[in-house]
Amino acid sequence: MIQYCKEVRTRDLILKEENFSSNKKGKRQYINDVKTRDLMRRIDAYFLTNVDLPRIRMGERQEIETLISEEALLLARYLRDEKPNWNPRIVALS
Repeated sequence: MIQYCKEVRTRDLILKEENFSSNKKGKRQYINDVKTRDLMRRIDAYFLTNVDLPRIRMGERQEIETLISEEALLLARYLRDEKPNWNPRIVALS
């Protein structure tokens, strides 16, 4: 994400006026449609990347999206006092 943001140039930004309330207006910058589609394609591909970390139920590999969901579940169990401790599983991507 940081690398992608370094590649964004001023010509890739669009300035739009927005209404913040009934009497306040402001301007906000957005990335143009082409860059937005490219960013979303890259983010989707990133979340579908497989990592070598066993899933909770079955399998030796999982996608990053599944890992995030499982970690959220384990954290919720810890916060509800269903588990005595929570050790996050962190994976280094190569």
